[in-house]
Amino acid sequence: MPYEDRTWLSADGLTLHYRDYPGSDAATPLLCVPGLTRNARDFATLAERLSGPRRVIVVELRGRGLSQYAPDPMTYVPPVYAGDVRALLHGLALGPVALFGTSLGGIVAMLLGTIEPALLAGILLNDIGPVIDPAGVARIASYAGTGESWPDWDAAAAAQAATHAAAYPDYGAADWLGMAHRIAREEAGRIVTDYDPAIAIPFSLPPPDPAPDPWPLIDGFEGLPALLVRGALSDILSEAPAARMIERLPLMELLTVPRIGHAPTLDEPECVAAIDRLLARIDAPRLE
Repeated sequence: MPYEDRTWLSADGLTLHYRDYPGSDAATPLLCVPGLTRNARDFATLAERLSGPRRVIVVELRGRGLSQYAPDPMTYVPPVYAGDVRALLHGLALGPVALFGTSLGGIVAMLLGTIEPALLAGILLNDIGPVIDPAGVARIASYAGTGESWPDWDAAAAAQAATHAAAYPDYGAADWLGMAHRIAREEAGRIVTDYDPAIAIPFSLPPPDPAPDPWPLIDGFEGLPALLVRGALSDILSEAPAARMIERLPLMELLTVPRIGHAPTLDEPECVAAIDRLLARIDAPRLE
């Protein structure tokens, strides 16, 4: 299903981009939010599969893809991202939506559930929870914001393989090339990462001390159909917090994807089946 490139304005005047895949109003609309260094291309396969019967919107957070870069890097923080997405939903009068969030996108979902849960009809959290493994944070901090560039796509693919081999042990050359095309773009004869390197500035700051209790972040999802996808090799979402999330949210299904780290692409066969189950649960009230 083809999409249209559209924009909306943030509260501080940035022009932000989203892909709008058309679909029937009979199904719950789906909003997808990518991870820290990622963009709308991460959800292309999923959006093409699900659109038509339902409208699918894939946002690009400020500083990513076709969204405007922020003059103040300290606005590259989850509360601001959540405010941006909230402004889009209000502008489109779109809620409640099914919200799929990968990594940082899932943190945005948690914040939206805290500030305005009525915007949400159901949730998919992709390899993220209220408690994040410090090992994964350190790994991401080691490459995010470095402003990497490569002479060609093969070199960009090789760099992805070197950085992410532990998370995707079964990937071959075509998979790494596909990842390179999702995370990078061509500019002035080089292949460059498709985000503002300044997004890493707030990410690299030390956490608050004392840290607030993170668990209320998912309480806004209470009573909603939900799916937690976890990579079995994840260094971001460990088994113990994932299990606690399921205990805290009885309507949340846990899917652990074997031989994948951070984060599943959501195109894996296990994910396709679980997503279809989730959307059927979310749509059920519309069909009654």
